[in-house]
Amino acid sequence: MAELADSLKRELDRYSPGGKLPSSRALVERYRVSPVTVSRALARLAAEGLVVTRPGAGAFRAQPRTDTAPAPGDTSWQEVTLSADAATELVPRAVDASGVLATLAAPPPGVVEFNGGYLHASLQPERAMAAALARAGRRPGAWGRPPTDGLPELREWFARGLGDSIGAADVLITAGGQSALTTALRALAPPGAPVLVESPTYPGMLAIARAAGLRPVPVPVDSRGVRTELLAAAFKATGARVFVCQPLFQNPTGAVLSPERRPDVLRIVREAGAFVVEDDFARRLVHEDAGPLASPLAADDHDGVVVHVSSLTKATSPSLRVGMLAARGPVLERLRAIHVVDTFFVPRPLQEAALELVGSPAWNRHLRAVAAELKARRDTTTAALSLALPELSLPYIPSGGYHLWLRLPDGTDEATLLSAALRAGVALAPGRPYFCAEPPAGYVRLSFAGVAGHAEIAEGVRRLRKACDEVLC
Repeated sequence: MAELADSLKRELDRYSPGGKLPSSRALVERYRVSPVTVSRALARLAAEGLVVTRPGAGAFRAQPRTDTAPAPGDTSWQEVTLSADAATELVPRAVDASGVLATLAAPPPGVVEFNGGYLHASLQPERAMAAALARAGRRPGAWGRPPTDGLPELREWFARGLGDSIGAADVLITAGGQSALTTALRALAPPGAPVLVESPTYPGMLAIARAAGLRPVPVPVDSRGVRTELLAAAFKATGARVFVCQPLFQNPTGAVLSPERRPDVLRIVREAGAFVVEDDFARRLVHEDAGPLASPLAADDHDGVVVHVSSLTKATSPSLRVGMLAARGPVLERLRAIHVVDTFFVPRPLQEAALELVGSPAWNRHLRAVAAELKARRDTTTAALSLALPELSLPYIPSGGYHLWLRLPDGTDEATLLSAALRAGVALAPGRPYFCAEPPAGYVRLSFAGVAGHAEIAEGVRRLRKACDEVLC
């Protein structure tokens, strides 16, 4: 479609303003493309203001634009206005999206994308999603207003994985996991309050906390999850009422909270009169060799301590932004109120499509295929790193998730290595944004799920070797 649009754009000079372009049928025959491709190409040119389409008449070259860009105004006053609140805030709000953008920004063409945060298109269930969306669109009332809490059937599906103590009435459907985390932190902590976080942890969550005026306090993580003795000390020292935790395949370390520490976490949080926000983002990204998974913390919670967050996005597509919040007790009403004020509801067609997808035979086939491929990619990546880059330490090899957490040699400048890697044609996620305080060492996160396949993994490691030779020599 893009090639056809560019070709038509080059030919526009042949037509005077208002002149009619060839018919869609003629363009189909000339360029040997489908009518849908022609329609999309013309729509793109129309969006750029180059052509005008008239139903039943065809497409015409648009009149040239005569307006000139207005002179830039003086926006310096905004610096005073935006900073004025900082004088009265206990913790000034800082909206820093750099850590999130490191995994969302697309590198230049030809760069191996080890910085990605989602499955490569070849791993996404595109055909199953397309079929689910088509079926959903034909459902009676599919385009009507959904219940504010979400479709009952979808809430029931999410609740089934959370044990007997949580039912569909305890679940809210959200626009993905990021939206759910935002709602949870806004509901549970007032501006200026401390919030305990794993260290290192997901930069998107740190960005949410800081944007809400909260003060992230780090609690170190090791290969068995959060260190519970330090968690108890952090609650005592800060008086915090919220702890954000990723018990399964933690981002970025890949660690799993050990069976011995799970009950300690719930006990410590309960004794502090606090909540734990359980971000269960990677449960559907388990590797084939992982063995039985531990149940969510929410399944072992009988006192309403856990606010559970989950999403379909990571295991499907960045654009299938359907997630959930689950909680019990009075806090659910507060979560519901903030969710409704912020978003009203998640679009019904998206919820219907998600329900169609997870209810189809293709869903379990997709999860099995992803589990096998993620294990194979993990093994390919770790083997290549061990052989070509032994100086990059890999403290923990995960059995789920989509990335590896690599410690750089002491004294390595993280930013310098990342710049050299990009020049060599490989993009990595910097480790610094994963810490809310000073990091103990330099790190990078390498994702093996966002690349095209095993050959690209090998090429990416080769390029990274070249960058390390430049920086570490």
